[in-house]
Amino acid sequence: MSASSVKSKNPFDRIIDAIEWMAALFVGIVAANIFIAVALRKFFDTSIPDSYDFGRLLLGILIFWGIAATSYRGNHITVDLLWTSASPRMKRYIDVFATSVLMFVVTVQTIMLFDKVALTFRDHVLTYDLNLPTWPFFAVAWMGDVCAVLLIGIRTWRLIFQPQSLEDHPETKINE
Repeated sequence: MSASSVKSKNPFDRIIDAIEWMAALFVGIVAANIFIAVALRKFFDTSIPDSYDFGRLLLGILIFWGIAATSYRGNHITVDLLWTSASPRMKRYIDVFATSVLMFVVTVQTIMLFDKVALTFRDHVLTYDLNLPTWPFFAVAWMGDVCAVLLIGIRTWRLIFQPQSLEDHPETKINE
């Protein structure tokens, strides 16, 4: 990608790219945690303190940031029986409806996850070995969910008002 194409990106596209890079970063962190923990156990008969806790907490973070990354692109699991036989206009209506429902569900999930972050903070939940607070992990996962709501909102806006902007990106084809 050239420097001129980076400057020409609109703010929404920059936000989308940053969120997708964060999701990719968490995939790498989870993979590194697992690889290092297994290598230390196998070859050195030792382990990372709290590697199990870190693994499960990082996996939770990865799931919520993954939801954010897949929500905008629309490349999550779908059932397209009705959609494939619909006219282009009906396809757009179906896409707007489905994305609106997804936005509602993920928004409710985000509100509920914030309650979990607050509860974990209030209850002072700690990891087993190092007694580190777990609420920051929950907070980072919640931020991924907030990003999912943001990206679903951008996708909904573009489906309604700028459908050509989604069609310009091969990853987000709405008319396949």
